[in-house]
Amino acid sequence: MPAFGTPCWWQDGADLPVLPETPPAKTEILIIGAGYTGLSAAITAAREGAKVTVIDAMVPGQGASTRNGGMIGAHARVAVDAISAAFGRDTAIRLVNEAPKAYAFTRGLIADEGIDCDFIQTGRVVLDSTQKAFDQSRRLAEALHRLADYDMQVVEKADLGPHIATDAYKGGVYYPDHGGLHPRKFHDGLMRVALGAGVQVVQNCPVLSVEGPEGAFLAHTASGSIRADKVIFATNGYTGARFGHISRRIFALPSFIIATEKLDAGLIARLAPGRRMMVETRARHSYYRISPDGSRILFGGRAGMVPYGPVFAAMRLRETMVGIWPELKDAAISHSWRGNTGFTFQQMPHVGRHNGRHFAFGYSGSGVALAPYLGMKVAYQALGDQRGDTAYSETVPTTRIWYSGGRPLFLIAGEVWYRQVVDRWEGRQARR
Repeated sequence: MPAFGTPCWWQDGADLPVLPETPPAKTEILIIGAGYTGLSAAITAAREGAKVTVIDAMVPGQGASTRNGGMIGAHARVAVDAISAAFGRDTAIRLVNEAPKAYAFTRGLIADEGIDCDFIQTGRVVLDSTQKAFDQSRRLAEALHRLADYDMQVVEKADLGPHIATDAYKGGVYYPDHGGLHPRKFHDGLMRVALGAGVQVVQNCPVLSVEGPEGAFLAHTASGSIRADKVIFATNGYTGARFGHISRRIFALPSFIIATEKLDAGLIARLAPGRRMMVETRARHSYYRISPDGSRILFGGRAGMVPYGPVFAAMRLRETMVGIWPELKDAAISHSWRGNTGFTFQQMPHVGRHNGRHFAFGYSGSGVALAPYLGMKVAYQALGDQRGDTAYSETVPTTRIWYSGGRPLFLIAGEVWYRQVVDRWEGRQARR
């Protein structure tokens, strides 16, 4: 029977530890959110001698940290010119040079801590369905190579065969410094390391408000209050509307994923001979890969900009998937789920501080590499340590006068625009 609403990753995770659901009375550093960001920040701070408490509104990890596609890499998601326009040329250059450091940090964290999460460096191929998009990808790749010496290879349509078997694309760019992992196993490993470092983790305990100045914070939760010298927000796409300045600068965009039933190994080998992480540039934002055990295809993307149910989302994603690989028209879907990706309006992550409250958020779909790295950075910033220096503190996020935080109702209009206009236009361009 299909498991709709439940990630396929959850069937392979370790038994969850028994965690308290009531916070202690006091801590030095309070971290709100126990995903990749929060646990990495907690590990960093605890190893510097701080008493750290992490509080999560749910079971830790059951947000985006165990719902994502498990793609991890160094690629700068936003074009260099767009970053320059938003933050200046110098910051743009720093950002494109820092992105590979995030990948190296997270990859090193996995190795150094002995986290068994099926990590493998597969490379990522970014695929273009129109000639215009392919030309843009080529220019971006050349800029990244020029500014940060990115390792990449422009792939013409005739040369896509070693990466993917399809007629859906005009070409692409291959980035070797990317990989895949098992998100749930990665989170399980971070939890093990955090608990081993003496971090206290509290589950099923929503934080309702945070009052007071730095050095004397009082956080009210559903199960009691906790005093803290410092507070770090690590809630990203699950921030909600309660936290004023922070809430108004991040919004949740749903991302949907399906998993096929177990497929014939020969079919998978024909469709994706390179076993790459595969990503589109068209507005559907499709991203897909082979499961770590090599038995399924995992296919994610924009089934909608509003939180559709898993059955309807599976129908939309399956249609897109079969458009790329017609050979999968008879393949059944075993799992369908969604998670929240945290976006800033500039589509760039940010590490910052406001009224003494520290935060790292806005990974905009690139959180597997960036969240642990920026969790480390925000922890050092909270400790006043110069190792917290990062160009991602210069990406100051803005808000919009019509957005008050919480539910991003403007995405309803975006859903109509993309579905009725953008997707149809891109479809026409792809058929040329």
